[in-house]
Amino acid sequence: MTGPAGDLAAVVAELAEQLPPDHVLAWARTLRSISPGDLELKGPGLEARLLDAKPGFAMGWVPARLVTAWQAAVPPLSGAAVAMALETAAIVQARADARRSDVVISGPAAGRTAARLTSSVITELIHDCQTSLLIVSFAAFGVSEVVGELKKAADRGVRIDLVLESTADQGGTLQGRVGAAAAFEAIRRDANFWVWPARSRPAAGASRAALHAKLIAADESVALLGSANLTDKALAINLELGVIIRDPDTVGRIVSHFRSLMQPGAGVLEPFPAGS
Repeated sequence: MTGPAGDLAAVVAELAEQLPPDHVLAWARTLRSISPGDLELKGPGLEARLLDAKPGFAMGWVPARLVTAWQAAVPPLSGAAVAMALETAAIVQARADARRSDVVISGPAAGRTAARLTSSVITELIHDCQTSLLIVSFAAFGVSEVVGELKKAADRGVRIDLVLESTADQGGTLQGRVGAAAAFEAIRRDANFWVWPARSRPAAGASRAALHAKLIAADESVALLGSANLTDKALAINLELGVIIRDPDTVGRIVSHFRSLMQPGAGVLEPFPAGS
């Protein structure tokens, strides 16, 4: 959109992106109090009324842009109309922010790149979860803090599904005698454990397919996808990279994929044998 009306729309959208929520509310109240005749006043008077509505936000140039674009709009708009536009844009912006992805890292960091730590994100996801957790990992070891949070989640009624790789002796691809499920022995009775049996895995020569995904999905609305296994090294010192997805539609499809793999007779995953 171009022209005066488009300029006003662009300024309102910028305001919604940059102003804190309490400023949006204060400015909307002020805009509704401005009568059509007030627009005939000089800009500085209107700008001052907006700035006085909520002091303490260092963006003195923004009211000037808003007033200039508003006065140039064709046809003229009431203060209530501009207030409604600002509030609507702020709601859309807040919903977009709620679905915005974040970068998650483990290990070395350099510069000023904005990123969150893998360990804190995992703890937060489990701590805030209310209904369901789907956790998928190739390896697991030495994550007592994670296990503790999972125990608390189970105690408040959260359904927990753990899809974990097993050892070569058990049909998986982990080296050694201990599969990933051993790290969660403390919650063995509180969670559903899943395994990909050897008979359901394709092979390429002597190599068997691996359960290599890394995922934590909470309440089918937010998920962490990345390279980090649930091990002490991966969460602390390894160079790992992940992303938080806050789009319920995308997360729901990820969870549905694994739920389909768990379907008896149709999926390749099976409940992990008790005592294994």
